[in-house]
Amino acid sequence: MEKIYDIAIIGAGPAGIGTAIESYIFGIKDILLIEKSDNHSATIRNFYKDNKRVDKDWMGQKVECEGRIVFMNGTKETTLDLFDKLLDKHKIETHFKTEVEKIDKKGDIFEIHTTNNKIYKAKNVVIAIGKMGKPNKPDYKIPPSIKQFVNFNLDKCSKNEKILVVGGGNSAAEYAYFLADSNDVTLNYRRAKFTRLNPQNEEIIDEYAKKGKLKLKLGIDITSLESEHKKPKVNFTDGTSEVYDRVIYAIGGTTPTEFLKKCGLDVVKNRVEVDENFQTKTPGLFAAGDIVTATGGSIAIALNHGYKIASYIAKHKK
Repeated sequence: MEKIYDIAIIGAGPAGIGTAIESYIFGIKDILLIEKSDNHSATIRNFYKDNKRVDKDWMGQKVECEGRIVFMNGTKETTLDLFDKLLDKHKIETHFKTEVEKIDKKGDIFEIHTTNNKIYKAKNVVIAIGKMGKPNKPDYKIPPSIKQFVNFNLDKCSKNEKILVVGGGNSAAEYAYFLADSNDVTLNYRRAKFTRLNPQNEEIIDEYAKKGKLKLKLGIDITSLESEHKKPKVNFTDGTSEVYDRVIYAIGGTTPTEFLKKCGLDVVKNRVEVDENFQTKTPGLFAAGDIVTATGGSIAIALNHGYKIASYIAKHKK
């Protein structure tokens, strides 16, 4: 007989892992975790620099962990290690390199269709895909000849490059000062001053700029990119242009609205609408993590979402 899971979770980030582990602890054994990347926590792996500090109370949001996962302040590496141990200990069935195309509900059972033509069935489904799986991109076109030198994380960076980092948030700041130790880096933000940096990042950026280790280009936006000898030429709103070896955009992520609508979810003001148990208007279909919050980014809050969902499903399990 075809297997029907008690719960299928789409997205193996903090919200997805939290839901899976808490469900297991509640006694739900038929759990499936589906992830389109080749490992869990893709956002942390791809968008956090090495040794990045990871706070439980992210951006000053005081959070008490409600479930059985003890999450404390740490680093990128300790956070990934925690999730490795949890998944190994509880032996959660996980399918990597599996991208979900759509979800249909037939009677009381959900059918999860993947891009590799597989169909999984489950009584409950949790969508926990986050926003950084779809990073924001600029409105202007990026010429194909320079696309390899225009990035949205640190994957392809090397040393001794002339780099422009674009963005005004903590990721942009951290990329900039991390790269500045071994590269010629300029941090560009369209506003005249930073308004979203945590105090530590603001202090480091200020220190690097004062010492001449990092250039700041504030209050100036980018109008377009061109290819000059197959390198990115950046045109700014102040009429200047400059050629860089690499441009890195750190301008946040976008809720994958089209996919969510395919799953029958309501997206209002860039968020999925859920009730107090994180259940959507479709019974048995839940959403968690960045896609249901205004700010996003808090691992502790995402883990709490998973606990509440798992608690509700365990209580109403047939």
